[in-house]
Amino acid sequence: MPPSFREALAFWCKLGWISFGGPTGQIAIMHRELVEKRRWISEERFLHALNYCMLLPGPEAQQLAIYIGWLLHRAWGGIAAGALFVIPSVFILTALSWVYMAYGKIPAVGSLFYGLKAVVLAIVAAAVIRIGRKVLKNATMMALAAASFVGIYFLKIPFPLIILGAGLIGFAGGRLAPGQFVVIKGHGGGAAKGEGGAVLDDHHATPDHAHPTPARTLKVLGVCLPLWILPLILIFLWRGGDDALFRQGLFFSKAAMVTFGGAYAVLPYVAQECVRTFGWLTAPQMIDGLGLAETTPGPLIMVVNFVGFVGAWQHPGGLTPWLAGVLGGLVAAYFTFLPCFLWIFLGAPYVEKLRGNATLSSALSSVTAAVVGVVLNLAVYFGEQVLWPGRARFDVLALALAAAAFFGMRKWNWDIVWVALGGAAAGFFLHVGHLI
Repeated sequence: MPPSFREALAFWCKLGWISFGGPTGQIAIMHRELVEKRRWISEERFLHALNYCMLLPGPEAQQLAIYIGWLLHRAWGGIAAGALFVIPSVFILTALSWVYMAYGKIPAVGSLFYGLKAVVLAIVAAAVIRIGRKVLKNATMMALAAASFVGIYFLKIPFPLIILGAGLIGFAGGRLAPGQFVVIKGHGGGAAKGEGGAVLDDHHATPDHAHPTPARTLKVLGVCLPLWILPLILIFLWRGGDDALFRQGLFFSKAAMVTFGGAYAVLPYVAQECVRTFGWLTAPQMIDGLGLAETTPGPLIMVVNFVGFVGAWQHPGGLTPWLAGVLGGLVAAYFTFLPCFLWIFLGAPYVEKLRGNATLSSALSSVTAAVVGVVLNLAVYFGEQVLWPGRARFDVLALALAAAAFFGMRKWNWDIVWVALGGAAAGFFLHVGHLI
């Protein structure tokens, strides 16, 4: 029996508060709850929707929630699922960002972030290996990853160009040498197959609202584009083109269109632009923000809320720092996540045409290989900041914390949330013991 909108709303609300563990953990929670336990959607349909979301810019776990919510209860179902997926983390991260800016210079509080920085380095290093094992299955993929690292680290090629180039190479390679390029064929995560009797499975007819029509496409564009563009125009009229709030809205709108490959792929781009180009925050602050985002529910890319808060706090433009920070965090989150609804509502009706498309699979494989090089760049960048702070001296204690966290995650599969909290606690005890 199909779930009522109220039943689905209760689940999406619950999911927003328990969606820890990054995209892998969040997708696993949805699979367990929606496929295995509630049987609202079949295994095949779940994975087909996920494969589509992986092709899109933005957080695939949130987009998967939007897709399933839309499939079950039309547009309002998708809106509820996607919004409730991120709203709890917006509140939590805004509060943590305020604590960070208001009290972060107190030595005891600063020691918490010392430990967080070290374990974040380990988390990113583990991500390099995790993503690499998924896609670096032949010399072609390894060469793409190496070229991506050289391009972004040494040649300073912009992240969007690297992703675009990798996609084009994969698109052509899938036609010329599919055996070398089609290395990602699915995204099951090893999950067990759901049993029969699902509300939505491959044997049920496509719901009426899921059929693509030109009128529907125009309606989606007519609603989503004004919601994207008009707030940006209003911020410009209120604050001007040089204000941090407007520039953040413009930047995160652009970032939302190129965030292929997940949060770890886009973080170097966000760090590069927000730290080096705009000067909204420092590299150590960026690492602290990533540590906070790892400890909260919701997608990891929610770190943009922290970036927006800190950037606007430090560039208030006549507002009080607290008010500027709150507005900056909301602006960053709004312009990062709003496009996700557009991608799903616009493209989901055409999803069936993507099934088994080898050319798209090869493009995805190449992009993911390039992402390995980009994430390796992020690990090197964070390593420089954590292990050689200020280029002064090598920090042996930070290396020890990072090594312990990395070993624990690789050998005993420690949960990222507990690793982050443990790193903060270790930093505090090192402060108490006068070791830092």
